[in-house]
Amino acid sequence: MAIPLSYNLRSLRVRWTSTVVAVLGIAGTVGVFVAMLALARGFHATLVASGSADNAIVRRAGSTSEMESAVTLDQVKIMEDAPGVARDNTGPLVSPEVVVIAAFPLKSSGTDANVQVRGVSPKALSVRPSVKIVDGRFFHSGLNELVVGRNVAASYSGLGLGDTVKFGGGQWKVVGVFDAGGSAFDSEIWCDAAVLDQVYQRPLNIFQSVTARLTSPAALTQFKDALTSDPRMTVTVDREIEYYDKQSRALTTLITVLGSMVAAIMGIGAIFGALNTMYSAVSERSREIATMRAIGFGSGIIVLSFLFEAICIALIGGAIGCIIVLPLNGLTTGTMNWQTFSHLAFAFRITPSLLIAGIVFSLLMGILGGVPPAVRAARTRIAYALREL
Repeated sequence: MAIPLSYNLRSLRVRWTSTVVAVLGIAGTVGVFVAMLALARGFHATLVASGSADNAIVRRAGSTSEMESAVTLDQVKIMEDAPGVARDNTGPLVSPEVVVIAAFPLKSSGTDANVQVRGVSPKALSVRPSVKIVDGRFFHSGLNELVVGRNVAASYSGLGLGDTVKFGGGQWKVVGVFDAGGSAFDSEIWCDAAVLDQVYQRPLNIFQSVTARLTSPAALTQFKDALTSDPRMTVTVDREIEYYDKQSRALTTLITVLGSMVAAIMGIGAIFGALNTMYSAVSERSREIATMRAIGFGSGIIVLSFLFEAICIALIGGAIGCIIVLPLNGLTTGTMNWQTFSHLAFAFRITPSLLIAGIVFSLLMGILGGVPPAVRAARTRIAYALREL
């Protein structure tokens, strides 16, 4: 014989004040939990979106990022002739690149933030076809001209289309704005690699990385084997999408760990809130419980009944917490990319899997907060409780 579920729902409604407190505690915890995971997911997705399965990125052997790498022009020429490299009517689709960091004032605060300036070849757009010029034009080779990502144009002062800006000891004109589809490139400035080297007085014909467009994703093995087996080459070859995935791991892990720790601490508070609510319910309903036991309801049924109430509180709180954070989806924020020491803009990314994780987390809190009071209710001494009638 089972206890009608309507009995539990009426009980929650009668004790609505303590129920609301428990619901809000769980909702706040779930909201923080999902928001932090969405932050980590957005950072990871932005960096991974920068890579393509059709591209290979080549760096000096042993380097973990472009900032630590150096590749010579002679090595670039060997890469251009390597098997697996795609070609068009201009030749092999290979873009040797250099990277520097420059500080520019943010529109929002006026304080400086680091921006990654990437010196690329004229073939950069062919190597990365997902990057599109949406305003103005691409820079001309040999000129102090810049094209900026859409996040740069929106976030920094003096970097709009047509603006002239000074950095690195040179005067530059912004001639175009590009859209990289929400990837990390949207937070970069691009210019001619040779001009960037000259302005920064860097050695000519020394690059930090080379990005090659492959004939197909499967061509990576052929391309990589040809370069790593060549005694003239001391390089590391990665699929571009895998390289950016590695770049995202450190900060993604940190955000996830810190977010989980904060959520766990808040979760403990939410569990105590649920415990308080359910223990109060047990205390106030001891005579009801004794009566149900006396008319034939077993201990297991009593436990399930009270556990159902706790789960209802948890589900309502979890649902509210998920709804509260939904407006964050797509909201752009920014942080320091530890690999490049530059500011990276990215958006919160709330996915169905994160919402499901939030609901599961709320159920866990509900179960932990509901089991002890439910067991206590099942152990109520019938004769003692009935004497209170």
